[in-house]
Amino acid sequence: MASVLFRDATIIAMDDRLSVAGGSVSIRDGRIVAIGEVPDAPHDQVIDARGGYLLPGFIQTHVHLCQTLFRGFADDMPLLEWLRTRVWPMEAAHSPATLRASVRLAAAELLRTGTTSVLTMETVHDTDVVFETLADIGLRATVGKCMMDSDDQVPKRLQEQTQASIDESLALKKRWHGAANGRLRSAFAPRFAVSCSRGLLEAVASLSASEHALVHTHASENRDEVEVVRRLSGGFSNLEYLADTGLATDRLCAAHCVWVTDSEQALLAERQVKVMHCPGSNLKLGSGIAPVTEMRQRGISVSLGADGAACNNRLDIFDEMRLAATLQAVRKAPGALPAREVVWMATREGARALGLEAEIGSIEVGKRADLVLLERDRPHLSPDVDPWSAIVYSARGTDVRTVVVDGEVLVHDFALIRADEREVAAAARVAAAELVRRARL
Repeated sequence: MASVLFRDATIIAMDDRLSVAGGSVSIRDGRIVAIGEVPDAPHDQVIDARGGYLLPGFIQTHVHLCQTLFRGFADDMPLLEWLRTRVWPMEAAHSPATLRASVRLAAAELLRTGTTSVLTMETVHDTDVVFETLADIGLRATVGKCMMDSDDQVPKRLQEQTQASIDESLALKKRWHGAANGRLRSAFAPRFAVSCSRGLLEAVASLSASEHALVHTHASENRDEVEVVRRLSGGFSNLEYLADTGLATDRLCAAHCVWVTDSEQALLAERQVKVMHCPGSNLKLGSGIAPVTEMRQRGISVSLGADGAACNNRLDIFDEMRLAATLQAVRKAPGALPAREVVWMATREGARALGLEAEIGSIEVGKRADLVLLERDRPHLSPDVDPWSAIVYSARGTDVRTVVVDGEVLVHDFALIRADEREVAAAARVAAAELVRRARL
């Protein structure tokens, strides 16, 4: 691994003290080895930050890389109709080639806008392709094969047998968990209670405990979904049902949680379930606004994600940070979710949700070198008297100048290193046309 030195940066460390200081950061063998004064030893690459903001890489805890080719094909519909008429048919139609193009397109957008790590739920089939593509492009990721064994409204290619779904998820974990120097990890990903049998959910709960693995699912995103789960479960609310199956533990990552009652919030806090907030997706699908302020007041870990390009349509973490703050201002009061707490959600809480807080999420000696450098000399950022305000309310993904993952520079001077953006976009257009043809939309 090459050694890298960032010189003359404004370091937004995201440590426990929320330190902001000028100085340098030295990286060797994929880890941060020094912060502050410039080390005497030479480095393979020296990056002059010119006073720019140097932050830990942003972490998105709910995305669907496989859906990036669906961008623009699934607009202006409520959740359940959107799933049944667009998303599920297109997921079922994916070939290895179109899936690879979708993952490359997503990774290119994520890296270029400062996201260095994701928790992603993929489709039912060909998940090895996702891991292979991520290994090549350099993004840090925890990947789950979507699990669906109990919904006759999904295409046949997405209808699984319970044991086959479990076996394939375990096989993927054996093949990929810890690959790429630990950059790739595996999770169990039952889609949501509507499309999973109780037997599958209980089996995943048991495996999560025995395998020490994360579980990634959707919960209480939409009021119609909540009512469907109540009917299917014999009267349980969504989170109560997940708790009754054994899934509600500190390993559960539950996306959305828009429609959660006080008692469900208490359950989330008691069981230390992680919540992934996706404000852009929740707005576009008309799902609602999650009670983030109340959940955080209860001590619930709430992190951020863009969801998929089928329902956002951007994967830019800066959009999600701004929306997270401003929507809580509308719900409660200005300042209900301050800017620096939003940056914390996009870094430290993301690391906590992934079980990687000892490795990523802050700029501290010994941690993995996942870093993002923001250019500050932009009219829309000046005079940036408050770094938290500048990052959340003024900055854009296009301000990301340099991105490092696991000590490797993957974006430099606003350009991807491991891939050509034009080629990625061109290949995605061809693949999307093929995918739509196969899906017969």
